[in-house]
Amino acid sequence: MDQSKINVRYAKAFFTLAKEKGLTTELRKDAGLIAAVCTTSGDFLLLLESPVVKISKKVNAIQSIFEGKVNDFSLNFLVLITENKREINIPGIFRNLEDLYRREEGIKTAVLTSAQPLDEALVLHIRQILEKEFDAKVELSQKVNDELLGGFVLRVDDNQYDASISTQLKNIREQLLHTELK
Repeated sequence: MDQSKINVRYAKAFFTLAKEKGLTTELRKDAGLIAAVCTTSGDFLLLLESPVVKISKKVNAIQSIFEGKVNDFSLNFLVLITENKREINIPGIFRNLEDLYRREEGIKTAVLTSAQPLDEALVLHIRQILEKEFDAKVELSQKVNDELLGGFVLRVDDNQYDASISTQLKNIREQLLHTELK
């Protein structure tokens, strides 16, 4: 079965159970912590991916890492995944959990890319405009890409608005190349 399908199925099942038990807020905190460990600790990923390490040792390691730091429900879920030999899917499952939480809460994710870092007041103002436009809470992050020359690129979920100077110059170039001279 496709890895992404497995990740989505486990994430949906866990999210549904957490929702029924009223633990979605704790789930989001736990998912963030577990996803952070997966992205920052190469050793943890090596442990999960290693076919040499026995399942019981992986379970013990996961319990010692996360016990007391995450809800027992989350810890039991990690153990269940590992015992079912799906531990390699843990990073993907917990990324999907964050997406499910955002969708459930109606939170939009936006990324604002500009040629230079923007003033915090301006970023806050843009976020407020987006929240009013989408009638939803918006989590806005900022990136810097000096290849844009100026302007910005705004990506909200799967939609992108490109108001960068580099794109405008590229469009003008394309128009000039396709213009016939008489």
